Amino acid sequence: MIELSLAGKTAFVTGSGQGIGASIARIFASAGADVIVATRTERTGRAVVDEIVAAGGRAVLQVLDVGHADQIDDAIAATVARTGRLDIVVHNAACFAGGLVEDLDDGQLEESLSVNLKGAFRLSKAAIPHLRRQRGGRLLFTSSVTGPRVAMPGSSYYAAGKSGLNGFIRTAAIELAHDGITVNGVEPGFIKTPAMDLLADEQGQKVMAKYVPMRRLGAPEDIAHAMLFLASDIAGYITGQTIIVDGGSTLPESPIFADEDAVGAKGLDKA
Repeated sequence: MIELSLAGKTAFVTGSGQGIGASIARIFASAGADVIVATRTERTGRAVVDEIVAAGGRAVLQVLDVGHADQIDDAIAATVARTGRLDIVVHNAACFAGGLVEDLDDGQLEESLSVNLKGAFRLSKAAIPHLRRQRGGRLLFTSSVTGPRVAMPGSSYYAAGKSGLNGFIRTAAIELAHDGITVNGVEPGFIKTPAMDLLADEQGQKVMAKYVPMRRLGAPEDIAHAMLFLASDIAGYITGQTIIVDGGSTLPESPIFADEDAVGAKGLDKA
């Protein structure tokens, strides 16, 4: 049996106060990592830390807004001072601000890019000297299918940031390969998180799930397990890649092909 162990490693996870980030923090801790729960909201971050510790894991809280470069530098320095090492960095924090292209709001655009894209540069720059010492460090990023694969109206700020993030992953992977640092990402589809609850109510989410071939929205754990694989030693020869975790939602040529009622279980025989 293959064991995905992170024992003895320190993992720094941004945006880990809720949703996907919280699940990554919990699963990394269950795999043996010392987890830094880095989040902007102290209340939610503290709850995640308490949950991990209660389950027998190790975690500490780091209040951090990744939209501010000076906070990133201080947070990484504090982590290394506390644990003596840094092995895994997961940039999961995200900003969902958006709007129509013709209604450009420079403030919202800057906020979105600062967190989703610029934060990746800043966090990586601060972490690389410490990851280099491990000769096997991991830089991991939560990207999205929105932007790199598909698009929806009103999401241009977010989509542009995530598309840029994928380009960053590939380039950084080449630059850091000789240091033994791998750089990879996960592209979630529709995942049941607090952010999804803001996008659609319960009925709306049921309609969305109808067009996912697996007939459900993903769970945060679906993303966290992919991250665990990429963070583990087993994935040591994988770099510059992203894993799509979307229940097959980006596969159909048209939404109709995901609808069994319209197409039939075997294809077009009922269309």
